[in-house]
Amino acid sequence: MKFGVPAIRLSLASIARHKSRSLLTVLGILIGVAAVVMVTALSQAASSKVGGQIDSFAANALFVSPRPIQQRGVRRGGRLTDGDAKAIAREASSVVAAAPFLQTFSHIVRGEKNAATTIVGTTLPYFEVRKFEVERGQLWTESDELLKTKVCLVGSVVVRRLFAPTEDPVGQIIRIGRAPYRIIGVMKERGTSLFGEDQDDRVVMPIGSYRARVSVTWQGRADMIMASARSEEVTDRAIAQVAAILRQRHRLPDGADDDFKVGSQAELRRAERGISGALSALLLGVAAVSLIVGGVGVMNIMLVSVSERTREIGIRMSIGARRDDILSQFLVEAVVLSLGGGVLGLLLGTACALGLGFALDWPVVPTLTSMLVALGTSAAIGITFGFLPARRASTLDPIEALRTE
Repeated sequence: MKFGVPAIRLSLASIARHKSRSLLTVLGILIGVAAVVMVTALSQAASSKVGGQIDSFAANALFVSPRPIQQRGVRRGGRLTDGDAKAIAREASSVVAAAPFLQTFSHIVRGEKNAATTIVGTTLPYFEVRKFEVERGQLWTESDELLKTKVCLVGSVVVRRLFAPTEDPVGQIIRIGRAPYRIIGVMKERGTSLFGEDQDDRVVMPIGSYRARVSVTWQGRADMIMASARSEEVTDRAIAQVAAILRQRHRLPDGADDDFKVGSQAELRRAERGISGALSALLLGVAAVSLIVGGVGVMNIMLVSVSERTREIGIRMSIGARRDDILSQFLVEAVVLSLGGGVLGLLLGTACALGLGFALDWPVVPTLTSMLVALGTSAAIGITFGFLPARRASTLDPIEALRTE
């Protein structure tokens, strides 16, 4: 079987003579390859994006949230307190810090400008757990927490809404509700979190000041407790210690369900990998079906081509062409068409992936490996689905072929 220059030249000439048929052949492969390239690039980008959002927490971060339970047939909501956070920090040997956390949505005002934003009340360990850093200014002190001082830190989005580019917000006064608060720091930009919140569109203040002036709540209650294990390796031990401390503090009898839930960044990462892997497999399966359909299209159109060119095949055989020459001509033609569709699909899929990545703000970076796999798959489809039509052409009887009109 010869796959040299003559076979390629004959294949290209045939493709040029039958432009419409060739276009239909290429189209199926083009769509399939574009789908594979786009799905691969977007799934990697989505995994990278979500992974980056998960990493916005410390690697050893723990999250404790209240959970409603059934007690004696009555559904009772869970409750977390500042005391729970202090007990976790004090008694759990695998935990280095814990911070209660409260959050609401409110309007803030500076002069004639105002904005609606997230207001967070917490304690100093919150910044360690969430990996928030101060770009300008400073954090508040423990004295500010005890005295419920009216100070706060703001995110970059809040700064852009309330201040001119040349203004320094540190030391300025904003009003939250009716209370004036002095800005003592601006936090570094973080972007969107895993839960879809803009981490830069927020005001963070001491939890006592929050309770006294922003949102009057039951004293000591917390929406959530955020904590840090001593290291990523002892995270499971820290979770067990936190659960034991809270069950004792909440006086839960043996066998009773927890009225809280303890999660970790490691669990979020495992869940992200599982979901990402399952979704990628599903989408790649759909793309693979598209490629198979494209391959079937190649085979059908090549079979039609063999039927239409039966007399041509007979003439070539009568002047000395061997069966291997006929086989190689049609097989090369199928591979050229498939590779052409693969190249066009690669360009289309990459362009679509980059466009969607730009629109969604995802870090789409098509890899060389995925491109080579796409082109290799195209060639394999051409060989696999082009072999039957090529073999049928090569096994034609020259005399019968010449009789065909």
